[in-house]
Parts: sequence; C-alpha cells; structure tokens
Amino acid sequence: MAELRVREIYRSIQGESTFAGWPCVFVRTAGCDIRCVYCDEPHALTVAGGEKLTIDAVLERVAALRTRMVEVTGGEPLLQKAVPELVTRLCDAGYTVLIETGGHHDISVLDPRSHAIVDVKTPGSGMAAHNDLANLARLRPGDEVKFVLCDRADYEWAVGVVREHDLERATTVHFSPVHPGLDPRELAQWIGDDGLRVRLNLQLHKYVWGPDVKGV
Repeated sequence: MAELRVREIYRSIQGESTFAGWPCVFVRTAGCDIRCVYCDEPHALTVAGGEKLTIDAVLERVAALRTRMVEVTGGEPLLQKAVPELVTRLCDAGYTVLIETGGHHDISVLDPRSHAIVDVKTPGSGMAAHNDLANLARLRPGDEVKFVLCDRADYEWAVGVVREHDLERATTVHFSPVHPGLDPRELAQWIGDDGLRVRLNLQLHKYVWGPDVKGV
C-alpha cells in the first residue's frame, strides 16, 4: 500500500494564491531536495521528522477536519512518489486540491483536476539553477505561478521570465516579497510602474498569526 512521509496535517486559512482566505487543510510532506535561503519551513526539510502514513490514513485525517479545500505542501511534495495518487484520491473525494511545489519537479504527474502552485526560484533564493522551466509549458488551466522576490534584482529577473514565457496571458502570476525583507509597498510600486498584469501576493497567515507560528 502506498505510503508517504508527512510532517503535519492541520486546518488553517489558505494564505497565498488566488485561494487566499479560504479555510484549508494542509498536508505537509517531509523532505526537500533544495535549500532556499529564505525557507520558512526548515522543520520540513528532512524526512527524519516525518510520520509514515498510508494514503488511506491521510484521507481519514483530512476528512476529520471537515474542510473542502486541501493543499499538499512541504518540503517538496513531488519528492514523494505517493503524492500523485494522494492528489487523485482527494480529487475523487470532491476536494478542491492545491499542490505547492518548488517547480523543480515535473508537474505533469498531477491529476488535471488539481491546481499546481508552481514556485519559480529566483537568483536571490540561491536555487534558480534547479528550476525546471519546462513546467511553464506544462501549466494547466487553474494552475498558478509564484515568484518569491528578495530584492530589485529578483524582480527584474522575474519580469524577464514572465515576458519571455508570456505568463501574463497564459496563467495567474504572483509576485511575493520575502517576509521579512522586501517591503511590499516597494514591490507594489514597481508592479504598477511597469504596468504588469501580476498579483501582489502576501502570506496572509503571517499577518494573522505572525511569521514564526507553525501549524497555522
């Protein structure tokens, strides 16, 4: 029976993407194969802290939280071979399913009914060399792209990727300032000055509960 390593399962509000503000159950997998300098989930970087669960056990815990939106996140969820099956099972059960992925693994393995939130790593993350930019051609209707920006150089790099791949037309694009770090007011000004069709993406949960609280 398929199993995966899970760091935590909890209910909160969706903090990012076009789904921000909705009640959501988070299934956080354990383990990540990159190391962004601003990572805000270091407790999920290794599999050591993860609990081995069957897909049925995950579904049971999700159902107990009585919320119709589920996000599979990490760590890096696509490291877990059982995640595509979990996503399909969640879709079959009628959930709205999001997958927050670092963008360095092929998203085509995911059920087309799900929504991939693909994080394109900028130079400031230290992990830009790991991007699988072929994922930008694999985006399905309902998928979204996110750039986490450390500074002006990251912003200009991200604008270049957006324009090179025509992402403003192809999908929903989010520009998210590192928190704490880049002032959201500065980023909002840049977006407006350049006439970009992208969304300013703030991590809503950090403003509600604070940046250091886990499990929310």
